[in-house]
Amino acid sequence: MESPSFLDYLFLFIVRPLLAISFAVCFIALWWFLAWKLVLSHVPLVQEIFGLRKKTFKPKPESRGRISKFYKSQNYVPQW
Repeated sequence: MESPSFLDYLFLFIVRPLLAISFAVCFIALWWFLAWKLVLSHVPLVQEIFGLRKKTFKPKPESRGRISKFYKSQNYVPQW
């Protein structure tokens, strides 16, 4: 019976585990990429965490409430 050579041990203890780990990492990366493209990139909380969407601040208009509209229609100037 022939004894295993150095290359057989090398393949058994180094190459096979590296191939298994790389396969698992590629498999997880593929599914993460698909989940990101299909679902996660559309979730507002995830967009805010990763800085994908900038918050826009709109300035408030001068006459924004009912009270200011009332005083403008009356031409009333308050005496402070």
